[in-house]
Amino acid sequence: MIDRALKQRVLDELAWQPGIDQSNIGVAVRGGFVTLTGHVKSYAEKYSAERAVRCVTGVRAIADEIEVRHLSGIQYDDAELARRARDVVTWDISVPKNRVKIKIEKGWLTLEGDVDWRFQKQAAEADIRNLPGWG
Repeated sequence: MIDRALKQRVLDELAWQPGIDQSNIGVAVRGGFVTLTGHVKSYAEKYSAERAVRCVTGVRAIADEIEVRHLSGIQYDDAELARRARDVVTWDISVPKNRVKIKIEKGWLTLEGDVDWRFQKQAAEADIRNLPGWG
């Protein structure tokens, strides 16, 4: 009964979030552990779903198995993604110039470097998270 109530709270939270289309997201709950499955249109939507579930009282852990299926169907190769990621981070005045390095290998993107403030780190992460064609 507790898992069923938690599942409903998770589903309600996903439905309430404006940036999430929960119609393609599956939720399973066992002992307070939540598994998310299905697919979304962007990495930003996937991140938002996980973040929303983290806010639900009673969630002990999350297994995020959501797949990103881009609406356009366009997939970019690693070199193109690296160029686009570099551009978007470079254009962000919140991120110190030449302090964040971008590495992409087989579709996995990693940010490396040192910044002075947490908001700078968060800005670089947000730039990448909202980058179309990644995820």
